Amino acid sequence: MQAIGPAGVTFVRILIGFATLALFPAARRPVARTDRAGVALLGVLWLAFPLSMFPFAEQHVSSAVTGMLNGANPLFTVTVATFLSRRAPSRGIVVGLAVGILGTVLVALPTIHEGESSVDGVLLILAALISYGFALNLARPLQQRNGALPVIWRAQGVGLILTAPLGLPDLMSAHWTAGPLLSLIALGALGTGIAFVTLAVAAGRLGATRASATTFLIPVVALVLGVAVRGEQVALVAVAGSAVCVAGAWIIRRTQKEHR
Repeated sequence: MQAIGPAGVTFVRILIGFATLALFPAARRPVARTDRAGVALLGVLWLAFPLSMFPFAEQHVSSAVTGMLNGANPLFTVTVATFLSRRAPSRGIVVGLAVGILGTVLVALPTIHEGESSVDGVLLILAALISYGFALNLARPLQQRNGALPVIWRAQGVGLILTAPLGLPDLMSAHWTAGPLLSLIALGALGTGIAFVTLAVAAGRLGATRASATTFLIPVVALVLGVAVRGEQVALVAVAGSAVCVAGAWIIRRTQKEHR
């Protein structure tokens, strides 16, 4: 029996992230009046909408496919940036994207047949990734003008309000055990609180493309933790894929440093 429903997962992780950032006084610094609408939109595009899509999608998509699709996040970010700036990315960025996505595929390849993936689940993930692409490009100027903590904390407040109608009923009917509860606390405090602030800072300082390239490191970290914490067996092709992921992120970083 599941501990909490998909809508409850989204609501609780945002709630914990919001509560975590509230501990930092800097989060309560004011945001420019002209940026409030942008912050509210960020709450929809980066939190309420995509974080609602993933729990539902993962009921119908294997973890391998989910990880592989998540690796395409920088591709959507670059596509949105190209559309907004009306300027094509450099050759180095394109090469870095291709290498990073190839690495993600290699990491997922050994487990690609574990579980079944429906078209609906894949479409939900793609919708979330498109939303992430717009969100990262929107977060950059907001962070530069107001700082990451005030922007993300307020965006989380918007996300909390929007996800409450479906999330609260799931929370009220939840059946907690230690494992799921601790996992959700970690997901909220670290993955939805600290990580979102860090990514917003990166987007403001490095640009949305370089910030999104950190997504290529997620399969690497997951692979290392799987071996170290859970004692999982790792295929050689997955290890090679991890190296390719890192190479893709490095190529994007080097290319953007050269174009400064």
